[in-house]
Amino acid sequence: MNTPHMIDFSRTLGVLLAGGQGSRLYELTQAECKPALPFGDTRRIVDFTVAGAVRAGIRNMIVGTQYRPETLNMHMRHRWGQAFDTLSLRHGPTVTGHAAGYTGTASVLSANIAEIDASGAEEIVVLAGDHVYDMDLTAMIADHRMTCADATVAVDAVPLRDASGFGVMGTDADGRIRMFVEKPADPPHMPGDPSRALASMGIYVFSWRWLKPVLVEDMANLRSGHDFGKDILPRAVASGHAYAHTRPVDAEGRAPYWRDVGTLDAFRRTWIDLRDGHARCRLPESVGLRRDLDPGHDGFYGHALRAGSLTLTPPASGTRRWTMLDDTVVMPGARIEPGARLTRTVVAAGTMVPGDLTVGEDMAEDARWFRVTSAGTTLVTQSMLDQRTAARTRIHSSATLNSGRI
Repeated sequence: MNTPHMIDFSRTLGVLLAGGQGSRLYELTQAECKPALPFGDTRRIVDFTVAGAVRAGIRNMIVGTQYRPETLNMHMRHRWGQAFDTLSLRHGPTVTGHAAGYTGTASVLSANIAEIDASGAEEIVVLAGDHVYDMDLTAMIADHRMTCADATVAVDAVPLRDASGFGVMGTDADGRIRMFVEKPADPPHMPGDPSRALASMGIYVFSWRWLKPVLVEDMANLRSGHDFGKDILPRAVASGHAYAHTRPVDAEGRAPYWRDVGTLDAFRRTWIDLRDGHARCRLPESVGLRRDLDPGHDGFYGHALRAGSLTLTPPASGTRRWTMLDDTVVMPGARIEPGARLTRTVVAAGTMVPGDLTVGEDMAEDARWFRVTSAGTTLVTQSMLDQRTAARTRIHSSATLNSGRI
């Protein structure tokens, strides 16, 4: 078996795509890009991807940033800077000279061709910075080299009924990709298993000598969306030198963890999976973190009350309500006063939840003040609570005034 010490990574360059806004997370990403969002007490979403690269032995990385990169830039330099020989933060508007910045995932590489050439890279590992997952990149790179592929795509076996939401591969038994379809209505099943399909994880290994001219041609094509899945990968499939890399499963047939946390429901459920130990996923803090520093330097602070899967706290003196946090996520810096009852809730960072608040028992009432998904996750922010308090104060003042007129 290959290990990081047996593979030469001196000509391997990681390119981290970390510019996403994460618009389906709504207020959580008003001031932060999605990769920089806290995900646990002392980590951010991007840490899962970067930790995987460090474990593999990748020592050189370009980070493509775009939306609200300030926190991400500081975090990458502070938390991960010493883990790489070179760590280059490349902001889209600055690199391209246009306010729109990068215009597609592939344009992150197209706009940085000179930087990539200067690195001497022969192999490019493209990584998604906004998913929570555990990935053995060493094995994937070893497979890429063994097959002499132009492109290797990490895939995850998903139920066929769910595959329409992904880019799906049709492969031979040896993993050669014969077909790639984006979000198909009738997805092809994986070889030997009609119940599942191979979904792209958005993680690629490319041969630079193949990829560079393809990027140059794609950049000149005004009709292209400059997207890896839609515009670049089909070229590799057509060449006959694109392969799928399937992650190994455990004794119970489970692959390592991978979740797109792009919705409030997925964000909450994934946070709870990791917090409660329900996921087969190595955590980022197992590698490369500077433990000698005060976590407060990274913008994280302790919770007044941490949310377990179900936490019941006896009433404080002088109150009658128990505190209950059921399937609830409390983000760093939030405070929960005794007596609050929260079910399937995400409490945003910096939010002060009053002890008389109940969420998750009356969806219609919750939706008056907070953001509620169709699946029942409620997002609570300080701004929402302030608006709720102001509205209730106005109602109370109006009622008092009207009572005095009678």
